[in-house]
Amino acid sequence: MSAPIIKVKGVSKVFDRRVILDNIELDIYAGEIFGIIGASGSGKTTLLNIIIGFLKPEAGDVEFRNEHLLEHKDTHSFRSVFKYTDDLKKIIGMASQVPSFYTNLTVKENLEYFGTLYGLSKDTLKANTQTLINLMDLQGSEKNLAKNLSGGMQRRLDMACALIHDPRILILDEPTADLDPLLRNHIWRLVRKINKRGTTIILSSHHLSELEELCSRIAIIKEGKILSVGTPNEIKERFSKHEEIHLESFPGNYNLIADFKDKDVLKEVVKIEDKGTKLVIYTSKPEIVLAELIKKLEQHKETIVDLKVTKPSLDEIFIMIAESESDKAEEAEEIKEKLKRKNSKIAK
Repeated sequence: MSAPIIKVKGVSKVFDRRVILDNIELDIYAGEIFGIIGASGSGKTTLLNIIIGFLKPEAGDVEFRNEHLLEHKDTHSFRSVFKYTDDLKKIIGMASQVPSFYTNLTVKENLEYFGTLYGLSKDTLKANTQTLINLMDLQGSEKNLAKNLSGGMQRRLDMACALIHDPRILILDEPTADLDPLLRNHIWRLVRKINKRGTTIILSSHHLSELEELCSRIAIIKEGKILSVGTPNEIKERFSKHEEIHLESFPGNYNLIADFKDKDVLKEVVKIEDKGTKLVIYTSKPEIVLAELIKKLEQHKETIVDLKVTKPSLDEIFIMIAESESDKAEEAEEIKEKLKRKNSKIAK
């Protein structure tokens, strides 16, 4: 793995006495696509705004590797985003949930305007503008006003404005929010293209299943705390001890197929779900359950249409974690209530 390019060190943030971020620790590596996932209000956007130095935390710091020190690996090459803002601006770009371009300027005018903010020379600005128009599939729309673009094109223009100075790091806050699946796929293809050019990408999203295929590593954030950081597979291994058997068969009498009698098989089955078009069996020992399943299919003259064994998706892992944390909170409240009642009785 390459050296870190961003270090988030013990960051905490409070708004109106509410803790939004609680002691966040993260290293983000050069060249990776790093995903931050969490529910609305979990602190994702606040964290991104702190990483770019827009918000100051109550505690902790965010450090970045300075542009001319990017290849160095010693700790002295890092600088605080809050003290070296001019250096930070040279290597970082951000496209937020709310587009930053000007609606009454054309695509080309927006790119030229943002380029001047970074002090680009005329030749560099011209070259970068044309490169981004091609990269973002905005050819033929250069003279169109931004307000007349479709939602997907506006999102691409916003990303282009964030890339006009050719930053080493691109931050995307919910880049596919409110887009249909086709446009989301287009944006994710662009993200991959940008990353292949050497740009480190940090993004937040609700679309967990899509990030599973996109990100090299992912951080799960819940109520201001990092619950886990790792590759999608590492997170799956960490939080899920079972696997899923997905079966589609014809004619699909799943109530008969899932009626296991063998006690040795039954004890290995965590859960069975009849989803109508397919049967999903959750088990820690898929090889044992599969052997019995094949017997059942033959017994009931079912033809296999599709059969696969997988780990739970990131969506399922996230729900599992959220439910687990919720259960813990409820248990803690119950214990508090019991202690209160006990203390009340003692006082009497």
